Amino acid sequence: MLLCAVLVVTAVWYWNPNHNAVEEPSYGFDGAISRQVLENYLARAVTHTGLCASSSEPATSTLNDDIRMLKNIGAKFVGRAAFAWHLPADEEQHFKQVKAAAHQVHRADPEIILQACIFEIVSRRVERIAVPHWAFEAFGIPPVTRTFDYNAMLYANGQMHDHWRPGASVPDMSQLETRLWFYYRARRYIDCGLEAIHFGQVMIMDDADPGHRHWIDMLTKVRTYARTHARRHFVLCDAHTHGEVEEGRLLFDFHSFPLRIKMVEGKPQQAVLAMGHGSSLFGRSAGGIAPSGWSCKSLPYLVEFDNWGYSGEGGKAVEGIWVWGYDEISWFAKQNEQYRNDWLRYARQWIRTHDSNGYLQMPTRRIISGPIKPGIRTFVGNTRSQACPTGWSVEQTIKEIWSARMPVSPSPKILPQNKGE
Repeated sequence: MLLCAVLVVTAVWYWNPNHNAVEEPSYGFDGAISRQVLENYLARAVTHTGLCASSSEPATSTLNDDIRMLKNIGAKFVGRAAFAWHLPADEEQHFKQVKAAAHQVHRADPEIILQACIFEIVSRRVERIAVPHWAFEAFGIPPVTRTFDYNAMLYANGQMHDHWRPGASVPDMSQLETRLWFYYRARRYIDCGLEAIHFGQVMIMDDADPGHRHWIDMLTKVRTYARTHARRHFVLCDAHTHGEVEEGRLLFDFHSFPLRIKMVEGKPQQAVLAMGHGSSLFGRSAGGIAPSGWSCKSLPYLVEFDNWGYSGEGGKAVEGIWVWGYDEISWFAKQNEQYRNDWLRYARQWIRTHDSNGYLQMPTRRIISGPIKPGIRTFVGNTRSQACPTGWSVEQTIKEIWSARMPVSPSPKILPQNKGE
């Protein structure tokens, strides 16, 4: 009888047309996030700069087609959706735009996480903005009526003053005014429906903060607010870092970093990824106890096509972090369509093979620099169409990479040859 029962069960399973169907990944969380759900999001991450709002660069002008594209490829984490590198002329209009666009995105897919950025820059424009009473109260300070104080955010020893331009400096997180500013902007973005915040280059803002006491203070207050007011009572915090750990506890929920692409000597425009190349993150993401309570030897992370400018020597093997004279996303945009598509497949496979903690953040919208296409300053991954006439058409390739559920092979395929533009 037992044998018959086993045979019947086996037969039912064998003839079930869904017996080999792959279970769909879970994107559910509330108040905390498991490692598995976090990795499900990172595995479907894109950089889509200015999807909701941005400054000083313009936000997307093709929001409807962007949302269509994000749904089509199955994106679940949208990096750099809102930020202000240079503060906008109208602060309230900025957040109004963020909230409206975020609502439109979540109406299309309520599971998508939208990321805001609070970068490693403050400028004299902060002095136009009033400090809300609730920001003082969060830090146990009696509220007063005043605007933010730019000078009070800076390193006392003059370090990195005017680092970005006159009147725009790197803030010092040990300064209470800096923590007030970061908390203020984080809370505003959370109120707009964003559920992740990127905090930029933490390592240049912590030189006066041994033990990261002040970073922990600010992040704790942001997370405390999120537990009550965020869409799913949680906010994912990350920064460009290999990892900040104090007493075994990680400061961030995941890490992120530029790809740090390596030029192939003697083969103009060709480039690869390599373990240990420069400051790359591969194999170097610190471990510890994550903010959600689980432990890891190496925290999951994203690597992205970064943008920072143009060397003025496009096509040349310029020393430093340049890729044939370009920043990473501009080099990528410079390539022909076949090479771009092949390189995305290669990079995804290389990363998953060499460090299973890492995930490639797919490029769908990012600022480019240098002579790429006349009059165009933004790389857009959407399929080129009337709705998005400047698209670079990597959308279908990303969809195929993600849909294939590609197994990780022991050795990734050799990088395809670049046939030229």
